Amino acid sequence: MNKKSLWYSLLILVFSCSPKTTVITEENQVESPSALLTIEGEEIYPSEFLYLLSKNREFQQNEASISEKDFEENFDLFVNYKLKVKEAERLGLDTLEDFRKEFEMFKEDLIKPYLVRNSLQEGELMKAYNRMGEVLKASHILLQFPTNAGREDSVAVLRMALKLKEEAEAGADFNQLALEHSDDPSAKDNQGSLGYFSALQMVYQFEDAAYGLEIGEISDPVLTNFGYHIIKLEDRKPNPGEIRVSHILVRSQSGDPVSEERALRKIGDIYSELQKPESLWEDICKMYSEDLGSKDSGGKLPWIGLGSVIPEFERVAFNLNEIGEISSPVKTAYGYHIIRLEDRKPLAEFEEMEAQIKSRILRDSRASLIQSQVTAIQKSRYGFNENEALTAELRNIFDKGNREAASALEKGGFLDSVLFETNHGKNTVADFLEFIGSERSPVRVGNNNYFETWFDKYIEVTLNETEVKDLTANNEDYRMLLNEYRDGILLFSLMNERVWQKALEDSLGQIEFYEENKERYQWKQRAKAVIVQMGQEEKTPAVRRFLTGKEYKTDLSDRLENTFLLDDPLSFTMSEGEFEVETHPVLSKADLSKKFQEMKHNGKTTFLVLGDKIPPGVKKFTETRGKVIQDYQEFLDKQMISSLKESYLVQINEDEKKKIYESLVDR
Repeated sequence: MNKKSLWYSLLILVFSCSPKTTVITEENQVESPSALLTIEGEEIYPSEFLYLLSKNREFQQNEASISEKDFEENFDLFVNYKLKVKEAERLGLDTLEDFRKEFEMFKEDLIKPYLVRNSLQEGELMKAYNRMGEVLKASHILLQFPTNAGREDSVAVLRMALKLKEEAEAGADFNQLALEHSDDPSAKDNQGSLGYFSALQMVYQFEDAAYGLEIGEISDPVLTNFGYHIIKLEDRKPNPGEIRVSHILVRSQSGDPVSEERALRKIGDIYSELQKPESLWEDICKMYSEDLGSKDSGGKLPWIGLGSVIPEFERVAFNLNEIGEISSPVKTAYGYHIIRLEDRKPLAEFEEMEAQIKSRILRDSRASLIQSQVTAIQKSRYGFNENEALTAELRNIFDKGNREAASALEKGGFLDSVLFETNHGKNTVADFLEFIGSERSPVRVGNNNYFETWFDKYIEVTLNETEVKDLTANNEDYRMLLNEYRDGILLFSLMNERVWQKALEDSLGQIEFYEENKERYQWKQRAKAVIVQMGQEEKTPAVRRFLTGKEYKTDLSDRLENTFLLDDPLSFTMSEGEFEVETHPVLSKADLSKKFQEMKHNGKTTFLVLGDKIPPGVKKFTETRGKVIQDYQEFLDKQMISSLKESYLVQINEDEKKKIYESLVDR
């Protein structure tokens, strides 16, 4: 939503003001007793008026009651609003391409909170965030499937996983089992230990299983795209948040004893140098660190959380407690580090992390999980019924060749056969083929089954469209909101064309309006003056001496500035010009008979040098053009409303109107 969208809502009640005249009322409308009013035969119901009234801020703040005056004003605003929408429709503004595109854009945003997907997605977002409040430490054993594995291979891998779990629960060392059996290449170095991690750092199935374990518990085999995992939970604790560290790095070559010895000696010497009181971290880092990307910035690294860096570095960094604390040298695969703690912060609030969490969830397997749940709910809600026998025939036909399938289906007389139906309609084979050939929803088949991929996507898109249709037809809140924005866009377009832009561009009309309404644009008594308000009271005597005996001249403010403010710009503030006496906070309290005077204003010493007094008079057009345009817009608006009330037949159901008023007052 952008700022323009907010104007649409405001326009409904703000820019629809009009006189309460020239409407035809009917105290008894037998034909449609539930309608509140009709405009040219179009019935408008109380629910729409109440919906818009409930969004009126003043009404919201006064929920206990509403006066008759307030009610009548809001009712008139509503009538004017509906008249303008009617006029916009008559002009065909709702048929323009710009309107269609803008309305479709708003529809996409407006419907999101009402969709099944939104509630499920919000649940996953909150679940992920709640899990992020904890960090887990776990080890795992990964058993991968052989290349081109068949069903028997998969069963064999599962049996092996179950056997290893049984051995671990019987007392075998889990990390030794990982070293001997895990297909994770890192197990040779870490014996299956994954260190600490949090939500969204592992594939979803792994994360879900790990967060369901108690400390010391071993999971059943967990299937992911990598294979079967057996997970042992070793620890869980509150998330410490993120830390910012800097480091000094001395690189070493793994497996080269000479390189290792030199690096170890060098990092030891650097550490000793850092212990000296006169040493500066930034200078030593710049001179000795071999991390070229950070040495010139004091070795500073980005913010890190548990599980985001290599375990050896992470363990030492998160054990630092005081800002500025320096670690002893630590060895990692990159070499030797000395780490300094720069800052730390707790886990951010959900609102701050929501966009980031959502982005990550929509990229991992949770997206497929959410979609499958959405489809299941939609199928149940909309009476989905699949012709499974026909689906099986189509599957066989497509398996014989995708390019020939359409021709085979046509020859076999399948095109009019119903693939599936909902309580909103039937979908045929012809519809399915049209979907495949269209660009409504591009599908990447890849190595997946062609028919299954397209058929699943067709069901997904069809059910989503069904949900939108159902909401539009049956969800009163959404229907009202959608209608509000539709009418708001039309109202904005009409007002822009007939009122705002016209008033801005019609220079002759502005001048004519000004000439006819000069009495509105009057100066009250004014006076020429220089006003000085002291900022530093110790400078008051010098300024007083300078101003004493001075008369108002146009160069007085320049002389003041050159004398005092060039050297000390905070000595005082100053204003010079022609001011309306009555509305000016200083002049309204001054003695206009004195040319120079000293007074207190807002607790500050204030000097006033008065010049000529200017009697009341008409403002020039150039002096009040902004106010003229504003008034001209209001004039054009009222003129348009008056014209619309003469052009359209408005009938008000007074009985229904009275019922609404009484219900609002009595609640």
